[in-house]
Amino acid sequence: MSRNRLDDKQEDVTAAPAALLSPQERRAHGSALREVVPREAQGGWKPPKKRRDPIEVLTASNEGRMPELVPIRFGRMLQSPFTFYRGSAAIMAADLAATPNSGLRVQACGDAHLLNFGGFATPERQVIFDVNDLDETLPAPWEWDLKRLTASIVIAGQYLHLHENEAARAATATARAYRERMADYSSMRALDIWYDTISLERVQAEMAGTSDKLRKTFARRVEKARQQSAVENVFLKLAEHHGALPKIKDNPPLVFHPSEERAPGMRTQYREALASYRDSLPEHVRMLFDRFHLCDVAVKVVGVGSVGTRCLVALFMAADNDPLFLQIKEARESVLEPYAGASLHTNHGERVVAGQRLMQAASDMFLGWTTGKNGRHYYFRQLRDVKISAIVEGWDVDRLTTYGRLCAWALARAHARSGDAALIAGYMGSSAVFDDAICEFAVEYSDQNQRDYRAFVKAVREGRLEAQVEENP
Repeated sequence: MSRNRLDDKQEDVTAAPAALLSPQERRAHGSALREVVPREAQGGWKPPKKRRDPIEVLTASNEGRMPELVPIRFGRMLQSPFTFYRGSAAIMAADLAATPNSGLRVQACGDAHLLNFGGFATPERQVIFDVNDLDETLPAPWEWDLKRLTASIVIAGQYLHLHENEAARAATATARAYRERMADYSSMRALDIWYDTISLERVQAEMAGTSDKLRKTFARRVEKARQQSAVENVFLKLAEHHGALPKIKDNPPLVFHPSEERAPGMRTQYREALASYRDSLPEHVRMLFDRFHLCDVAVKVVGVGSVGTRCLVALFMAADNDPLFLQIKEARESVLEPYAGASLHTNHGERVVAGQRLMQAASDMFLGWTTGKNGRHYYFRQLRDVKISAIVEGWDVDRLTTYGRLCAWALARAHARSGDAALIAGYMGSSAVFDDAICEFAVEYSDQNQRDYRAFVKAVREGRLEAQVEENP
C-alpha cells in the first residue's frame, strides 16, 4: 500500500476537528483505517531485498563518536544478542520504516526496548515508573515503539533461555496490555491523561498476582535505589577532595577528565555553554541553579548505544556539603529522522528535552539543553535520581511478562499524551487480532536480530570491527 494512499485515507477519516467528535466516533474512524492497513499486515517480518548491511549501519553510526571509546561500545554489544539489540537502534529504525503502519503519529521514544523503562523520582520525590531514556525521541508512527518493545521481550526471553512459546506469550501479553491500556486512555479526558502517573503503589498493585518473593525483591530494589541516590552516597562514590575544591574521581577508561582538545570550553569553565543551559531552564529552576557553582567535569561512559558519544558528569557545589551532580549527554540526530522526518528543533538537546516532557508523566527539573563550543548539542539532567533499572538476569517467564505489561502501560500512557488515543484504540480493536500480529512480528524480528548479531560477531573476529571486552562493565 503506497504512503500517499495511506495519507489520503488518514485525511478523510480525520476531516472533522477531533474536538467535535466523541471518543466513540474517533474510535470508529480509527477502525476505518484497517481498510487501508489491516491489523494482520502488522505481523511478520521479511527483510527487504535492498536491506542495508547491518555492519555498514553500525559503522556509519560511529561517525562523530570518540574513536577510543568505540571498541568499548562494540565490546558491550558483543556480549549477547540481547546487548547487541540494545546498541542497534539504528538498524531497527531502518527496518521499521519498511513495515506497514496505520498513519497515526505520536511523540515516539525511538528506542523503546525494555531496559529503557524503569523507576525514577519526580521533583515532588514520588517514585514513578515510566520510559526513562529518550535520546532518540521524535514524532513517528506509534507502532514502531511497540514493535521494538515487544521484540525486546522475545530477545530477552531468548537471553534467559526461556522456551520459545514462553517468550512469545510474554510478547503477546505486552501487546495486549498496550491495547487495553490505550482503550482505557481513549475514554479519559485530555487533562486526566496528562495527570496520570504510574506510581509505586500502582506498580505494586500490578504485581499483586506475582509471588511474595518477587514483591519483596522489588521493595528491596526501590529502597536500595533511594539509598544509593542519596546525595552523600553519590558524592562519596564519585568525588574526592583535591585541595579546597572536590574533584570527580578518575576511573579510566570509564571515567576520566577530558583534554582541552576534547572539551574546548575547559579554560573558560564552560561559561558560554552553561549560560545557554541556564537560559533553557524555567525561571524558578534558574533561581535554584544559581546557588550552585561548577567544580569539575569528567567524561563518564554510560549504556551501550551511547558509548562513544560525549557523555559527561559535572559536579556543582552550593556549599562544602551541598553537591549537585548533573549528567550532560551529547544529543545527535535521532535514528528515526531519515525515515520519520527531521526534528523541528534546531538543537537536538532541545529535541530530547521536549520529547521527555511530552512523554514522561513528570520530568527532572534540571532538564535543559545547550550547544558546546565545539558546536555539538547537549542536554542536562540529574545523575542517579533514584533511578531503578531492570536487571533481567534470573528472570522467569512470569517476571518477564509482568515487566512487559508495565512497559506497555507506560508506553500507552506516553503515546496517549501526544497522539489520539481513541483513533489508535479504534484501529487496534477489542479482539486479539492485533496482539497476535505484533507477537508474530516480534518473534520473526528476533530471528533477524540473531542473524545480525552473528554477522557482527564475524566482523569482529575478522578484524573489520574492533571490540574491547571489559572485565567488569
